[in-house]
Amino acid sequence: MSSTSVVLCQSTNCPHGNPPSRLECPTCSKLGIRGSFFCGQECFKADSASQFTQINQKTHKLVHDLVRAPAQDGTFNPFPNYAFSGTMRPVYPLSPKRQVPAYIPRPDYALREDGVPISEMRKLGHPPRTLRPDEIEKMRTACRLGREVLDIAASHVRPGITTDNIDAIVHQATIDRNAYPSPLGYRKFPKSVCTSVNEVICHGIPDQRKLREGDIVNLDISLYYQGFHSDLNATYPVGKIDEDSAKLIRTTRECLDAAIKVCKPGALFRDIGKAIEPVARVNGCAVVRTYTGHGVNDLFHTAPNIPHYAKNKAVGTMKPGMASKQMINLGTNWDTQHWDDSWTATTIDGKRSAQFEETLLITETGVEVLTAEASTIV
Repeated sequence: MSSTSVVLCQSTNCPHGNPPSRLECPTCSKLGIRGSFFCGQECFKADSASQFTQINQKTHKLVHDLVRAPAQDGTFNPFPNYAFSGTMRPVYPLSPKRQVPAYIPRPDYALREDGVPISEMRKLGHPPRTLRPDEIEKMRTACRLGREVLDIAASHVRPGITTDNIDAIVHQATIDRNAYPSPLGYRKFPKSVCTSVNEVICHGIPDQRKLREGDIVNLDISLYYQGFHSDLNATYPVGKIDEDSAKLIRTTRECLDAAIKVCKPGALFRDIGKAIEPVARVNGCAVVRTYTGHGVNDLFHTAPNIPHYAKNKAVGTMKPGMASKQMINLGTNWDTQHWDDSWTATTIDGKRSAQFEETLLITETGVEVLTAEASTIV
């Protein structure tokens, strides 16, 4: 058993009168079962001589088995022994990989079983590149299509829809535009969109979990069109949400807007974090440090890497023709942990996180938000 904060012994037949207890069932802790505290081994183990503890132990083990077992509808948690930080759980099985018509061009990693982006790896360590006018036009088109797909997906956010349903919507909307969903197959990511709910920071894998009233969900859309990627996302309320969650979403968007104002020729990449962190702090939030903004063009991920916290060590200045995506990701603790699917990143304290991102182009006079909503384009 492991030690934790003091609560009363949870045994229904405690011989000591259910005193304050510090011992927690380690299996319950791993399975995410809360409140399994006992005052001692005699109140928990089946080898105790008294009959009531044997009954208690059998009942307690039954709880473990019920949590591990598939639900009546055939869904299950694939990581029953993982120590989740919050209330979110994966709901498997995943649906089969969705297919992209052969006539739609795709990035190099989509042609490999291992999903390795060879083109990206060849450019590691290279400085950010600037785009030619014809490439900028292709980026504009890809980003406009990405915005259309995000808006379609967002219109379906409501209690009761599964994140896998949203993936199907995103996948179809993307191929309807003769584009390839960039996440699909990237380093073996199995779906066409990232859906990150509540304490999930990013890279959530769409599954059979239904969105619930009061959730928040981030939809991260990327597509590949005419040889270029777009990348954008936003966080949405599911039905009515509490004020803390609403404030988190507002603050995250305000942080992104503050970052965009910094962007212009000659601006330092490291100054983006300097603009963001004060906005987060004054609103009681912390900026996630594990993930950064990055360049995007004919490569899904490329230089520059742009931290979003103050006093970072990012090197370089912005130049006309550079395209990058700014990802603002907030929680109350900047540290992260990852589920055993190797993708899903969550807050370490189980508290909620929100994220917004846009694809930006540095122009001769400032910045153009390539993925802006139609109503915000001047």
